[in-house]
Amino acid sequence: MNLEMVMQELEALGKERTKKIYASNGAHEPLFGVATGAMKPIVKKIKINQPLAEELYATGNYDAMYFAGIIADPKAMSESDYDRWMDEAYFYMLSDYVVAVTLSESDIAQEVADKWIASDEELRMSAGWSCYCWLLGNRRDVEFSDRKISNMLDIVKNTIHDAPERTKSAMNNFLYTVGVSYLPLHEKAIETATAVGTVEIKRDKKKTSILNAYENIQKEVDKGKIGFKRKHVRC
Repeated sequence: MNLEMVMQELEALGKERTKKIYASNGAHEPLFGVATGAMKPIVKKIKINQPLAEELYATGNYDAMYFAGIIADPKAMSESDYDRWMDEAYFYMLSDYVVAVTLSESDIAQEVADKWIASDEELRMSAGWSCYCWLLGNRRDVEFSDRKISNMLDIVKNTIHDAPERTKSAMNNFLYTVGVSYLPLHEKAIETATAVGTVEIKRDKKKTSILNAYENIQKEVDKGKIGFKRKHVRC
């Protein structure tokens, strides 16, 4: 399938209701409003195709950009490729759920995510923290440095309440993910979450969200899900 064929199929799958939901979260035109599950039959036809993924991402169409992340070859992309994708990621559903997810399946994930976390740019920081969430929730604990993750928990504890809104959300999710999926620092994550307390996320034209990593970690403890790992990150 080529670019034109994929765009036609995506457009045919678009729903006005889904389009409105995406728009309410920050997506803007062009977009079709395709539910992610509806993309799976097209994914099966294409599988992995990095050149096509690049063409789709370059359209600026949200649905095409999301689809690009599903068919991209993470290990074929360089740091500059990921930076280029981040430059075009204009809201969190692209930065955290397309670029960060794709990056998490690469061999340079931690290296790139570390730079983004230190960037002082809201969406890059958000994507960096989110990438670690995807990594910790999927890869074996031995692939990470306890000292590094511990230091990151300290950064969350000391800076989360002063961070930009989207970065706050990603940092809170990181805290939750360490508490649930990274056994070596489960106890420290609980201590950190207790110290952090509730986190307020202010959103344009929406009610303020109140996040509480401690409560959410405890829910997973009660379900016996500590140590949970996903088999796959991408769809």
